[in-house]
Amino acid sequence: MTTKQSTIQFTIQLDSKNIPERIRWEATDKPEDTPEDTKSISVALWDSQQKNTMRIDLWTKDMPVDEMKRFYIENIGGIAQSVLTATGDEAMANEINALCDRLVELVRNQK
Repeated sequence: MTTKQSTIQFTIQLDSKNIPERIRWEATDKPEDTPEDTKSISVALWDSQQKNTMRIDLWTKDMPVDEMKRFYIENIGGIAQSVLTATGDEAMANEINALCDRLVELVRNQK
């Protein structure tokens, strides 16, 4: 029996102060065969031995603040769906979605 393997790769171009200027990503299962630019990435890994999460959050220095806020709100919303799919815990998913609703309202009121 053969197993499928997939690779996701990020390439980060840094300025002289190690601040990301350009972020590119590619994946073996991506329909397009070429790397694509993005303004931000957020990766979370679970360390089962240490029982904690390692996070990698990067964004380019030209990413607008309003887009960054939206990016994180949408990440949190995605976590709600992941919790529901992985655990079936509707109460937890609903609480996370309620937080997203409050954050969207907060951002709207800041304009």
